[in-house]
Amino acid sequence: MSTIPPPVEQPGHHEGGVTDAENSIELKEIAGLSQGQIVRKRFFRHRGALISMVVLAFIIVLAFTSVGVAFGDWKSGGWWPYTWNIAVAIENGGRPTLSLFPFAIGNHPFGQDEIGRDIFAVVMRGTQQSLMIMVIVGAIATFIGTVIGAISGYYRGWTDSVLMRFTDIIITIPVIVIGAVLGRRFGISGAPVLAIILGLVLWTGLARLVRGEFLSLREREFVDAACVAGARDRRIIFRHILPNAIGVIIVNSTLLMAAAILIETGLSFLGYGVQAPDTSLGKIISENQVAFSTRPWLFWWPGVFIIAIALCINFIGDGLRDAFDPRQRRMPTDRALAKAEAFVPRKSMNSIGRSS
Repeated sequence: MSTIPPPVEQPGHHEGGVTDAENSIELKEIAGLSQGQIVRKRFFRHRGALISMVVLAFIIVLAFTSVGVAFGDWKSGGWWPYTWNIAVAIENGGRPTLSLFPFAIGNHPFGQDEIGRDIFAVVMRGTQQSLMIMVIVGAIATFIGTVIGAISGYYRGWTDSVLMRFTDIIITIPVIVIGAVLGRRFGISGAPVLAIILGLVLWTGLARLVRGEFLSLREREFVDAACVAGARDRRIIFRHILPNAIGVIIVNSTLLMAAAILIETGLSFLGYGVQAPDTSLGKIISENQVAFSTRPWLFWWPGVFIIAIALCINFIGDGLRDAFDPRQRRMPTDRALAKAEAFVPRKSMNSIGRSS
């Protein structure tokens, strides 16, 4: 009876097509670095994430310094001469005064609406509210999703069944429907209240991911060692397992924040999000939808900021995913690869000579 010979592994190659030379380059780059330094180094290699961080920081600074910040009766002034809720005399027919050739900003670079409000000031105020909603939703949903997923994945059994069935119930109800019903009722209370409502319903996807990570990590040897040492469940969850799942949590939190700003935009456009007298990017588009053919610039600028913020958050999340995933490898240059390939066989021959 003939047997099939085992496959012969090509010299210098491993499973997945990774060569000894590529492994040598990767190990040389991370030699002597801590886990945090390795993650930081991988993240800063992602050009898209770095550019997105700069663009997002610019948008945040521009939004909060130009027209100031207002919370209730407390207000702080900005460097822009106009405010978002006060109309002035219409100039240039309300058209944008921004010009690239020749470059000129003018008094109203984004134009004015039909009643004379400066659109730059309105868009900056809307950007403030949308960013605030994004951050609050991300914080609340991340906290709830992490806690529920961690408890469910660690304890398993009936605890897992109860929490996951509750999660399934929340998932079956469309987020836009829950947001519309609750936003219509509490949207008048301001953007923070709407953000809290959205955060209470957007945690389900993260909870499932965290549960899966905990189900896998709780079977590792370091968890068994902590149990033998007498560590309590709370310490095992938050000091041993959670730090090893932090990559998944951070990456998916950024993606959740990008989804939150799009959901808020949709709700405000439909009239169920931020209510007057306040505004948001989605509400700006909703208020000016009838002027799409006559004053299209009223759509351009809030749309540009919505797309820019969502893309920046997604690119940052992509960079964090590559940084935390040890399976992500950077393709080395031809010169570095040739140098490493010449070094690896020489090292192998030296080890063979010493063994003989």
